[in-house]
Amino acid sequence: MKAVLLLVVFTLISSFASAHEGKGHAKKAQAVKKEQKAWGIAGDAKAVQRTIAISMTDTMRFAPDAVSVKLGETIRFKVKNDGKMLHELVIGTKKELDEHAALMLKFPGMEHDEPYMVHVDAGKSGEIVWTFNRPGSFEFACLIAGHYQAGMKGTIQVAVK
Repeated sequence: MKAVLLLVVFTLISSFASAHEGKGHAKKAQAVKKEQKAWGIAGDAKAVQRTIAISMTDTMRFAPDAVSVKLGETIRFKVKNDGKMLHELVIGTKKELDEHAALMLKFPGMEHDEPYMVHVDAGKSGEIVWTFNRPGSFEFACLIAGHYQAGMKGTIQVAVK
């Protein structure tokens, strides 16, 4: 019985450990989940009105670290990892990002794949297409354990037209 329990625990740990490797975050060829969030909804690539390039580095910073968009605007974020380690960009409210970052500290290999996040291996690029249909001030961050705590975050201001 102990052997079976150990095998189950080892399998779960192995799954978590490999989840943040490149293959664990490849976008699957499936329909994007369009769930309304406080900061907007997954956008349609055909509706993109503007592209914003954001780079990520191993100094735990985004450039730029602040962007402004108009209410209703669909944005393509082209995210480039200029570092040598895995980084990600996750959009959300401060509260949601704080909660998710705390979970990532407890479970560093936690697998997650939502339309408001992109995981980018060193030297690679990824993208998010997002429609900002709610006004307000939102954030983006790298929630990989330790990155958020080191200050890897930025802001998105959604202004009424």
